[in-house]
Amino acid sequence: MSIGNTPPASLSETPGAKGLTSRVASELLQSAGPNILPTAKKVPQWRKLLGELTHFFALMLWVAAGLAYVAGMPQLGIAIIIVVIVNGVFAHIQQERAQHAAERLQGLLPADVTVRRDGRLQSVHASALVPGDVVVLTAGDRLPADVQFVSTSACSVDESMLTGESEAVPKSATDTAWGGTFLVNGEAEGLVTATGANTKLAAIAALTSGTTSPPTPLTMELRRIVRLVATVALAVAGLFFVVSILVGIVWRDSFLFAIGVAVALIPEGLLPTVTLSLAMGAQRMASRNALVRNLEAVETLGSTTFICTDKTGTLTQNRMNAVEVFTLEGPLHIRGEGYEPEALLDGPGLPDAIRVACAARAASQGRAVLHGDEWVANGDPMEAAIDTLARRVVGSEPEDLKPSVRFAFDADRRRESVIVGNTLYLKGAPESVLPLCGAEAAHMSQEVETMAAKGLRVIAVATRELPGAAGSWRNRPAEEAERNLEGIGLIGLHDPPRPDVADVIKTARGAGIRIAMITGDHPSTAAAIAREIGLLGHPDLVFQGADLPHDEQVLGALLDRDGVVVSRVSPEQKLRVAKALQSRGHVVAMTGDGVNDGPALRQADIGVAMGLSGTDVAREAADLVLLDDHFATIVAAIEQGRATYSNIHRFLTYHLTDNVAELTPFVIWALSGGQFPLALGVLQILALDIGTDLLPALALGAEPPGKRVLSRPPEKRHLLDRQLMLRVFVVMGPTEALFAMCAFSVVLFGSGWSRGDPLDPGVLMGASGSAFTAVVLGQLATAFACRSATAPAWKQGWSTNRLLLWAVGVELAALALFLYVPPVAGILGQAPPPLSGFAVALLAIPGVLGADWLYKRLRRGGAQPQ
Repeated sequence: MSIGNTPPASLSETPGAKGLTSRVASELLQSAGPNILPTAKKVPQWRKLLGELTHFFALMLWVAAGLAYVAGMPQLGIAIIIVVIVNGVFAHIQQERAQHAAERLQGLLPADVTVRRDGRLQSVHASALVPGDVVVLTAGDRLPADVQFVSTSACSVDESMLTGESEAVPKSATDTAWGGTFLVNGEAEGLVTATGANTKLAAIAALTSGTTSPPTPLTMELRRIVRLVATVALAVAGLFFVVSILVGIVWRDSFLFAIGVAVALIPEGLLPTVTLSLAMGAQRMASRNALVRNLEAVETLGSTTFICTDKTGTLTQNRMNAVEVFTLEGPLHIRGEGYEPEALLDGPGLPDAIRVACAARAASQGRAVLHGDEWVANGDPMEAAIDTLARRVVGSEPEDLKPSVRFAFDADRRRESVIVGNTLYLKGAPESVLPLCGAEAAHMSQEVETMAAKGLRVIAVATRELPGAAGSWRNRPAEEAERNLEGIGLIGLHDPPRPDVADVIKTARGAGIRIAMITGDHPSTAAAIAREIGLLGHPDLVFQGADLPHDEQVLGALLDRDGVVVSRVSPEQKLRVAKALQSRGHVVAMTGDGVNDGPALRQADIGVAMGLSGTDVAREAADLVLLDDHFATIVAAIEQGRATYSNIHRFLTYHLTDNVAELTPFVIWALSGGQFPLALGVLQILALDIGTDLLPALALGAEPPGKRVLSRPPEKRHLLDRQLMLRVFVVMGPTEALFAMCAFSVVLFGSGWSRGDPLDPGVLMGASGSAFTAVVLGQLATAFACRSATAPAWKQGWSTNRLLLWAVGVELAALALFLYVPPVAGILGQAPPPLSGFAVALLAIPGVLGADWLYKRLRRGGAQPQ
């Protein structure tokens, strides 16, 4: 915004609104309030952290810690508390991506503005604007509030941040414009009609902040698992408490026993592992130009069933290129790269093509400029492409014509023109320009259809010699000058699709994902690109936002097809599209780059913002930011999301298998009426869950995507599915438990102990150490077995997940620490296993791998490798 600059004389001398007095402005400021966008009340950081420490799973662990302390086991209570706090703090740090959409919107308003007050120009802070103020604007200024223009001069406004339209909108006196948009060219004075919370920008802010993101599939599934595990753990613990009382055990020991059962069943390391796995998935996505702002979005991407994508820059390169010029002499084909001035010309009528290109260039403001060693667009890519066309056909730098009058582009007229000397140069949409031309228009109209069929964006170019002096046309309507035209040619422009986007679309469809193009562009332009890249469905499914049905069920049924194109969408319509598809059961990924996209990005299951061309508001509202704005990056992120889902399934299998082995000693103790000693204590179980299991589980979370991860439909199964339950509770869990109890029994009975005899503490500790070793080694084998749901461990390749090898090494080191460092072993109540116990424990590795291989072989028929 201009600060203290004197506006051009053409405006400062324009009669009209004189503005307010300072006294009236002060009174209005008291009643209307400052010109500041409202912001949502922030949730304090301590409250967010408290939420991570008090969700259902954490509360269950807090209760367990309290009970352990009451039962006289402060070490166990402290250990559980540490687990809860570490996981809560880590989750809070990872998830803390403060949503600053409203603050970013506030940043779209200028700091200072030039206004008319007390009969003179003044510079005031934007927050001090009130309805009734008259603001003075020049090219490049951002509008500080909603205004109604009282005078304009060659004025056009970029409203793309609100409407999604790439073309600047010309404005004349009495037209309205919205705060946050900016003047592309020209000069204007505007009467402020709305400030602060009453502006259109504030309405979008309210719509964005008022849209609550739905819970992710992973969130809902983890809630289900946590509640199921909690219910089972408490029920079984209560049952065992009753049984222990019935067999004559004192209540304190029975209570201690029940706590042990609950701890054995609760996978304390599950949530930390899930969080770490999602963080690792996010890091992998970042290496592929996909920045994750919400960790759970990593898994949600794997569940995506519908992608609603924008066109420009995502599916295309956003590099317009003039590839054909048609004149009455015939077509001239241009073969060139980007905005480079060199190109190959093929076809007749070069002199006429030069005339067409230079006329179109005169009516354009964008230019191609040399930036370092590369030619780039300065301004609108289409106009830069026209400038490049002129350079190519002229063969040198074209004459830079200086217009004395400009009739800016109008969305209704769909054309723009300039007057240079006594000549009018005009360019625009063929259906807008050709009806104003002479007999040549009929022939050119036929060629328009031919060029459009090639997927080109067609621009018609016309000219006219005007009577009278150029200055006499300055204050006359454009329609008077833009008539009796001579149509001199057509320009065909192509925004090339990204080279690999067609293949990526095929890959996405092969993965069972439907795709729709949701864009603010004209329907024919959108349809042409969609057809060229193979996105458009059959028959052509092209709709306009204004024509969408009002009934939500009908809208969902209309859109729930592959290859739909929806053009000319408003923010509310884009939001409706997301809701309608979600009501049909879809997990929706929605792309966007403008302020207007914020509400839809929030509503979608996965909001995807553009990192290169997107606004801060869109990025803050999104879950995923594409650092390269490429559609292929979305599909790559979906691939990683599916891999993350499979990895969560893997380490959940791993965790629960360990829980079966940990619970078995308590079951045997209960069934024996307390006559058979406990093979594992509560602190040993906690050491297994946190000390030895966590790193291998995390390494399973780093398993790379399988070769066929995008060759099957999105995952819709529960994490606790039939396959997992069979492997955990029928195959690997019982096998691991068997070897643990065998190792314990071999040492126990090898010492000469029999039922009813007193236990030697040293023997019991050695036997317990043997069982502990068997569980750790069994889990080592389980980790390798869990890498695939169908292939045996020895066919997975040792180098494809090096992290697992390191994790197993650390696991073995932790085993040595827990067994051979006396203070640690003493706290856990165990000792190094004797040779017989260690030999049986060692057999747990081939035992678990063999049982898993046999299970996979029996069910291999219809399974696909993961």
